[in-house]
Amino acid sequence: MGMNLMNMMKNIQNIQKRAGEMQAELANLEIQGESAGGAVKVVCNGQGKFQSIKISPDAINPENPASVDSETIEMLEDVITSAIKNAEEKASKEMETRMTKLTGGIKIPGLSFGK
Repeated sequence: MGMNLMNMMKNIQNIQKRAGEMQAELANLEIQGESAGGAVKVVCNGQGKFQSIKISPDAINPENPASVDSETIEMLEDVITSAIKNAEEKASKEMETRMTKLTGGIKIPGLSFGK
């Protein structure tokens, strides 16, 4: 009986270690999505965390892209970025709150959310 428990604990530790390594790999991935034929590009990491957005003049004014100045685009990218990051923070806090309720406040290694 004792040996089985020891093996099980070792397996759990290995899984936790591998899960940690996988989380780190996912955090460093860059995954790009786009819409409007590439006029809007968004980069997330492998954990689905928003990284950046690029908007081309065509997305704002397809009829006359040259009329859109770069400051307008940068401002738009900034406000969209802020809104997404704000929503992510709220989602992260909500997930933490619910997980804390679920686990009764016990921190379970390898079950970190949104950090």
